[in-house]
Amino acid sequence: MGDVAATIKIMPVDVDTDLTALKERLIAALPEGATFGTSKEEPIAFGLNALMMVVMVGDLEGGTEQVEEAFAKVEGVESVMVTEVGRPL
Repeated sequence: MGDVAATIKIMPVDVDTDLTALKERLIAALPEGATFGTSKEEPIAFGLNALMMVVMVGDLEGGTEQVEEAFAKVEGVESVMVTEVGRPL
């Protein structure tokens, strides 16, 4: 067993959402055993940006589910989607 890096795309509720504050709330919401890696903003359309976060989780079955559920409950989050899972470099 080891850790995997999960890249998670978080869509804010609207273009006016402060992504810096949203990132801080997401980091605070990480469940036990998950750690924050990196993040960046990704332009979507018409001024809307998604927040792309890399989170380290255990490679057990359903390893990202707890993170996805925790992120979905954070204020300002419209949707959460895992876009990539792999071994960290």
